[in-house]
Amino acid sequence: MTTRKDGGGLGRREQRRRHHQEISRTQLLDAAEEVFGRKGFHAATLKEVAELAEFSVGSVYSFFESKDDLFRQIFLRRGEEFMARIREVLRPEGSPVEQLHRLVDFQVGWFRENPHFGRLFLRSSSAAMLTADALVDERVVANYDEVMRLQADLFARGQASGELHPGDPEVLARLFSGLIAAYQALDPQVVSDATDAQERFPLAALHELVDRAFVR
Repeated sequence: MTTRKDGGGLGRREQRRRHHQEISRTQLLDAAEEVFGRKGFHAATLKEVAELAEFSVGSVYSFFESKDDLFRQIFLRRGEEFMARIREVLRPEGSPVEQLHRLVDFQVGWFRENPHFGRLFLRSSSAAMLTADALVDERVVANYDEVMRLQADLFARGQASGELHPGDPEVLARLFSGLIAAYQALDPQVVSDATDAQERFPLAALHELVDRAFVR
């Protein structure tokens, strides 16, 4: 009879094996983000990714079916992380103006926390389409639509309380996103290799601009 070591029925050896696999997979995803973000998807090679992660190319294929699959998993991983955090930021609690400024800090800060992915995202989105991969495109579009809906809800609440400018909430949500996206695209802390890169336009000034544009 097999002894169950925990509630999930996995022995300690199997737990260790799965934990090691997850760490290895994460290392490869992190390395791919850095290489793809620096060189672009098409110019980068799996050999470069494997070398950065200190794996063999053959080992990469034990975790991912192909270079396209590796690219797909980068976007799916970061998309899940981003959406979980932005849902928390945009919970209908507190002042709409305070939430709007927390949203600025989160969106700018998230790219700064994940600069390699930020570069990869900016490279991909600037090419008119992210990728030929339908799953990634579908998930990215779904996430974008949800973010716009959450932001539109925020503007509607702010209008109801008299704190934010009147106007179509969906239009205002997209204008706000366009402003933040423009800032991110030129943020030295994302697009520069320098660890001490200085802001071209201070984050505090961006907050002031958001106030002038959207707060009554």
